[in-house]
Amino acid sequence: MQAETKDADAAQLAALGYTAKFDRSMSLWENFALGFTYLSPVVGVYSVFDLGLSTGGPPMLWSYFLAGAGQFLVCLIFGEVVSQFPISGGLYPWARRLVGKRWAWMAGWIYGWALFTTIAAVAVGAGPFLATLLGFTDTPMITTAIALGLIALSTAVNLAGTKLLARVAMFGFVCEILGAIVVGGYLLLFQRHQPFAVVFDTFGIGAGGSYFPAFMAAAVVGLFTCYGFEACGDVAEETPNPGVAIPRAMRMTIYVGMTAAAFVCFALILAQPDIGAVISGKLTDPVEALLLSVFGSLGAKLVVAVVMVSFMSCILSLQAATSRLVFAYARDRMIVANDYLSAISPHTHVPTRALAMSGIVAAVIVCLGLFFQSAIGTIVNSAIIGIYAAFQMIVLGALTARLRGWKPGGRFTLGRWGLAVNLIALVYGIGAIIDMLWPRTPAAPWYLNYAMSITWLGIVGIGALYMVLGRPYDHGTAPAGDAWKLAQD
Repeated sequence: MQAETKDADAAQLAALGYTAKFDRSMSLWENFALGFTYLSPVVGVYSVFDLGLSTGGPPMLWSYFLAGAGQFLVCLIFGEVVSQFPISGGLYPWARRLVGKRWAWMAGWIYGWALFTTIAAVAVGAGPFLATLLGFTDTPMITTAIALGLIALSTAVNLAGTKLLARVAMFGFVCEILGAIVVGGYLLLFQRHQPFAVVFDTFGIGAGGSYFPAFMAAAVVGLFTCYGFEACGDVAEETPNPGVAIPRAMRMTIYVGMTAAAFVCFALILAQPDIGAVISGKLTDPVEALLLSVFGSLGAKLVVAVVMVSFMSCILSLQAATSRLVFAYARDRMIVANDYLSAISPHTHVPTRALAMSGIVAAVIVCLGLFFQSAIGTIVNSAIIGIYAAFQMIVLGALTARLRGWKPGGRFTLGRWGLAVNLIALVYGIGAIIDMLWPRTPAAPWYLNYAMSITWLGIVGIGALYMVLGRPYDHGTAPAGDAWKLAQD
């Protein structure tokens, strides 16, 4: 049965214009674990909890459900596309088949730089946690050294092959979900200082006006957490029966990931002894203060150890997704050194040079952050916007192909609901991007308020200029823009 499935998967890939070179050893649950650890609810909640609570108060919890619902619609569209086009690299080959080579090149450019930067951001974000665990003073130099070490370790694990990546991802998932249940459950059962109704209490935020702007400002905590499910599709050529398994793994990532994120956030809110101090700015790190007061120094370190596993798993998954994107670009001759970067190891069956490149670029960004710390935050936030923009290029591409006659031909489709879901997903995605770009401090200088917009437009501008002058999209002969044509054949 397994041999028949493997032969069918190879035949499907051949029909799409590619030869199978990867090892299809990643099970459904391991594929889900890859997406889950990329989404990493523990990393997401712990990283932005203070921002959400200080900006919007306890009702910011509902942003997780808002983001989860919206991204679930995006996930459904992705499921339709990957089911028909289960090609390594995810967003780039999807955009290529739905719209064309130019659209795909730009989608991959935006998504690729967002991923490089996100690897660096997660590695740097892990620095203070590991420094605390080891008893070091958290300084920029130590944080940078830790980040570089984590990227090097992630690269080494990824180079070992798909099987080890899958097992580490599964281990990370188990640790993270158990950590979320144990820590969150303990806080709710034994350390609750707030009533359940506190999640409806704005604590005076927006008094005299509307609370809505404050909630939308805080809603970025949900948006910053709810992505990563697309990584399931980045390894489509390494997963058996991808047309069925990957759409299911993507949906599971949303179900489990956002439920875990909301649960942890809910527990942290109810365990806060003084929410007013967080909102007023008197308490700037409510998560660390809470862990120390509840679990003590040793207990807090045990929790941090679990968090570190989550950070490491997240970096691994991000780098795996990035390397497959680089490989897919190179295989289609869309970038320089394409023969070099598209090489697959005959021993481990992974794109070793693309993996090395993803680690090197992320390491360079980490080092730049050491010298430009005032700018790195803007760059990181712009990366998240880049991910959402790339997502919407797929959603818009699917809508365009659908209007031209494309009928999803994979084993997962939305049927007659497809057009409606596609339209709502597009409206949601555009709204999410606007919310993230919206100025949070109107009194600040314009270049601070619009720094993320300027950075993002700069990345797009550089990519567009290179695309026009270098015409990299014209170097390969892989199929493009044929989704709607296939529906008519």
